[in-house]
Amino acid sequence: MYRLGFTPWERYRAAAAESISDLLDREERSRTRPWGRALDLGCGRGQYTPELARRGWQAVGVDYVPDAIAAAQRQAPEGVTYVVGDVTDLSASNLGTFDFFLDVGCFQGFDAAQRLAEGRGVSALANPGATLLMLEFGPTRMRRLVGGVSQAEVQDAFPGWELVDVTPAETAGLGWPMNRTAPQWFRLRKV
Repeated sequence: MYRLGFTPWERYRAAAAESISDLLDREERSRTRPWGRALDLGCGRGQYTPELARRGWQAVGVDYVPDAIAAAQRQAPEGVTYVVGDVTDLSASNLGTFDFFLDVGCFQGFDAAQRLAEGRGVSALANPGATLLMLEFGPTRMRRLVGGVSQAEVQDAFPGWELVDVTPAETAGLGWPMNRTAPQWFRLRKV
Protein backbone atom coordinates (compact mmCIF):
# COMPACT_ATOMS: atom_id res chain seq x y z
CA MET A 1 0.00 0.00 0.00
CA TYR A 2 2.87 2.39 0.79
CA ARG A 3 4.40 1.81 -2.64
CA LEU A 4 1.09 2.77 -4.25
CA GLY A 5 0.77 5.86 -2.07
CA PHE A 6 -2.51 4.52 -0.65
CA THR A 7 -2.48 5.13 3.11
CA PRO A 8 -6.04 6.02 4.17
CA TRP A 9 -5.34 5.06 7.79
CA GLU A 10 -3.04 8.08 8.11
CA ARG A 11 -6.04 10.42 7.81
CA TYR A 12 -7.52 8.90 10.96
CA ARG A 13 -4.98 10.49 13.29
CA ALA A 14 -6.16 14.02 12.50
CA ALA A 15 -9.84 13.08 12.37
CA ALA A 16 -9.81 11.30 15.72
CA ALA A 17 -7.09 13.26 17.52
CA GLU A 18 -9.34 14.29 20.41
CA SER A 19 -10.66 10.79 21.09
CA ILE A 20 -7.17 9.28 20.87
CA SER A 21 -5.87 11.95 23.23
CA ASP A 22 -8.68 11.15 25.68
CA LEU A 23 -7.78 7.44 25.59
CA LEU A 24 -4.12 8.18 26.24
CA ASP A 25 -5.08 10.58 29.05
CA ARG A 26 -7.13 7.79 30.63
CA GLU A 27 -4.20 5.40 30.29
CA GLU A 28 -1.86 7.83 31.99
CA ARG A 29 -4.27 8.63 34.84
CA SER A 30 -3.97 5.00 35.94
CA ARG A 31 -0.18 5.29 36.25
CA THR A 32 2.50 7.27 38.05
CA ARG A 33 5.40 9.02 36.35
CA PRO A 34 7.69 8.08 34.79
CA TRP A 35 5.30 6.26 32.45
CA GLY A 36 7.87 3.76 31.18
CA ARG A 37 8.41 2.31 27.73
CA ALA A 38 5.77 2.27 24.98
CA LEU A 39 5.80 0.24 21.77
CA ASP A 40 3.78 1.45 18.76
CA LEU A 41 2.99 -1.75 16.86
CA GLY A 42 2.81 -1.36 13.09
CA CYS A 43 3.78 2.30 13.45
CA GLY A 44 4.04 2.96 9.72
CA ARG A 45 5.45 6.43 9.09
CA GLY A 46 5.20 7.32 12.77
CA GLN A 47 1.69 8.64 13.15
CA TYR A 48 1.45 8.07 16.91
CA THR A 49 4.95 7.34 18.21
CA PRO A 50 5.98 11.01 18.54
CA GLU A 51 2.81 11.76 20.54
CA LEU A 52 3.72 8.99 22.97
CA ALA A 53 7.18 10.54 23.41
CA ARG A 54 5.72 14.04 23.81
CA ARG A 55 3.57 12.69 26.64
CA GLY A 56 6.63 11.31 28.44
CA TRP A 57 6.81 7.70 27.28
CA GLN A 58 10.10 6.20 26.10
CA ALA A 59 8.61 5.59 22.67
CA VAL A 60 9.59 2.94 20.14
CA GLY A 61 7.84 2.31 16.84
CA VAL A 62 8.12 -0.95 14.92
CA ASP A 63 6.97 -1.73 11.38
CA TYR A 64 8.07 -4.23 8.74
CA VAL A 65 8.00 -1.73 5.85
CA PRO A 66 11.52 -0.24 5.57
CA ASP A 67 10.33 2.77 3.54
CA ALA A 68 7.76 3.62 6.21
CA ILE A 69 10.38 3.40 8.97
CA ALA A 70 12.79 5.54 6.93
CA ALA A 71 10.08 8.21 6.54
CA ALA A 72 9.35 8.06 10.27
CA GLN A 73 13.03 8.40 11.14
CA ARG A 74 13.42 11.47 8.90
CA GLN A 75 10.85 13.36 10.96
CA ALA A 76 11.42 11.75 14.35
CA PRO A 77 11.75 14.05 17.33
CA GLU A 78 14.58 13.46 19.75
CA GLY A 79 14.05 10.45 21.96
CA VAL A 80 11.89 8.45 19.53
CA THR A 81 13.27 5.18 18.20
CA TYR A 82 12.05 3.37 15.08
CA VAL A 83 12.89 -0.22 14.21
CA VAL A 84 12.24 -2.29 11.12
CA GLY A 85 10.68 -5.42 12.52
CA ASP A 86 7.80 -7.84 12.22
CA VAL A 87 5.09 -7.57 14.89
CA THR A 88 4.39 -11.27 14.35
CA ASP A 89 8.01 -12.03 15.32
CA LEU A 90 8.85 -9.39 17.93
CA SER A 91 11.53 -11.49 19.63
CA ALA A 92 13.72 -11.19 16.53
CA SER A 93 13.96 -7.40 16.95
CA ASN A 94 15.54 -7.41 20.45
CA LEU A 95 13.37 -4.54 21.63
CA GLY A 96 13.43 -5.11 25.39
CA THR A 97 10.33 -4.93 27.58
CA PHE A 98 7.46 -2.46 27.64
CA ASP A 99 4.78 -1.04 29.91
CA PHE A 100 2.38 0.06 27.18
CA PHE A 101 1.57 -1.14 23.67
CA LEU A 102 -0.40 0.74 21.02
CA ASP A 103 -1.82 -1.01 17.96
CA VAL A 104 -3.83 1.21 15.64
CA GLY A 105 -5.18 -1.15 13.02
CA CYS A 106 -2.23 -3.50 12.62
CA PHE A 107 -3.65 -6.62 14.30
CA GLN A 108 -6.87 -6.57 12.26
CA GLY A 109 -5.08 -7.20 8.98
CA PHE A 110 -3.59 -10.51 10.07
CA ASP A 111 -4.84 -14.04 9.67
CA ALA A 112 -5.48 -16.18 12.75
CA ALA A 113 -1.92 -17.56 13.01
CA GLN A 114 -0.40 -14.08 12.68
CA ARG A 115 -2.74 -12.65 15.32
CA LEU A 116 -1.68 -15.39 17.72
CA ALA A 117 1.97 -14.66 16.90
CA GLU A 118 1.51 -10.95 17.66
CA GLY A 119 -0.18 -11.89 20.93
CA ARG A 120 2.72 -14.17 21.93
CA GLY A 121 5.28 -11.53 21.02
CA VAL A 122 3.55 -8.72 22.90
CA SER A 123 3.07 -10.99 25.91
CA ALA A 124 6.77 -11.90 25.94
CA LEU A 125 7.76 -8.19 25.91
CA ALA A 126 5.16 -7.06 28.45
CA ASN A 127 6.22 -6.00 31.93
CA PRO A 128 3.84 -7.06 34.73
CA GLY A 129 0.75 -4.85 34.64
CA ALA A 130 1.46 -3.64 31.10
CA THR A 131 -1.48 -2.41 29.05
CA LEU A 132 -2.38 -2.71 25.40
CA LEU A 133 -4.62 -0.25 23.57
CA MET A 134 -5.84 -1.45 20.19
CA LEU A 135 -8.03 0.14 17.52
CA GLU A 136 -9.46 -2.57 15.32
CA PHE A 137 -12.27 -2.80 12.78
CA GLY A 138 -15.08 -5.23 13.48
CA PRO A 139 -15.55 -8.25 11.25
CA THR A 140 -17.86 -7.26 8.39
CA ARG A 141 -18.64 -8.51 4.90
CA MET A 142 -15.79 -6.23 3.77
CA ARG A 143 -13.29 -8.05 5.98
CA ARG A 144 -11.31 -9.31 3.01
CA LEU A 145 -10.84 -5.72 1.82
CA VAL A 146 -10.25 -3.81 5.07
CA GLY A 147 -9.59 -6.45 7.72
CA GLY A 148 -11.40 -6.69 11.02
CA VAL A 149 -11.55 -8.83 14.14
CA SER A 150 -14.07 -9.79 16.76
CA GLN A 151 -13.69 -9.30 20.50
CA ALA A 152 -13.28 -13.07 20.84
CA GLU A 153 -10.39 -13.04 18.34
CA VAL A 154 -8.68 -10.29 20.31
CA GLN A 155 -9.08 -12.20 23.58
CA ASP A 156 -7.93 -15.48 22.00
CA ALA A 157 -4.69 -13.87 20.85
CA PHE A 158 -3.88 -12.48 24.29
CA PRO A 159 -4.29 -15.22 26.91
CA GLY A 160 -3.05 -13.98 30.25
CA TRP A 161 -4.44 -10.52 29.53
CA GLU A 162 -7.62 -9.10 31.02
CA LEU A 163 -9.96 -7.24 28.67
CA VAL A 164 -10.52 -4.04 30.66
CA ASP A 165 -12.62 -2.01 28.25
CA VAL A 166 -14.17 -1.96 24.78
CA THR A 167 -15.17 1.45 23.41
CA PRO A 168 -16.66 2.31 20.00
CA ALA A 169 -14.17 4.33 17.95
CA GLU A 170 -14.74 7.55 16.09
CA THR A 171 -15.42 6.87 12.40
CA ALA A 172 -15.29 10.44 11.07
CA GLY A 173 -12.40 10.80 8.68
CA LEU A 174 -12.12 7.12 7.87
CA GLY A 175 -13.99 7.29 4.58
CA TRP A 176 -15.71 4.44 2.80
CA PRO A 177 -15.53 1.46 3.30
CA MET A 178 -13.63 1.76 6.57
CA ASN A 179 -16.30 3.91 8.20
CA ARG A 180 -18.66 0.93 7.88
CA THR A 181 -16.53 -1.45 9.93
CA ALA A 182 -17.70 -0.69 13.50
CA PRO A 183 -14.19 0.00 14.83
CA GLN A 184 -13.57 -0.57 18.53
CA TRP A 185 -10.87 0.44 20.98
CA PHE A 186 -9.82 -2.56 23.07
CA ARG A 187 -7.88 -2.00 26.30
CA LEU A 188 -6.19 -5.03 27.84
CA ARG A 189 -4.00 -5.46 30.92
CA LYS A 190 -1.36 -8.14 31.46
CA VAL A 191 -2.28 -10.18 34.53
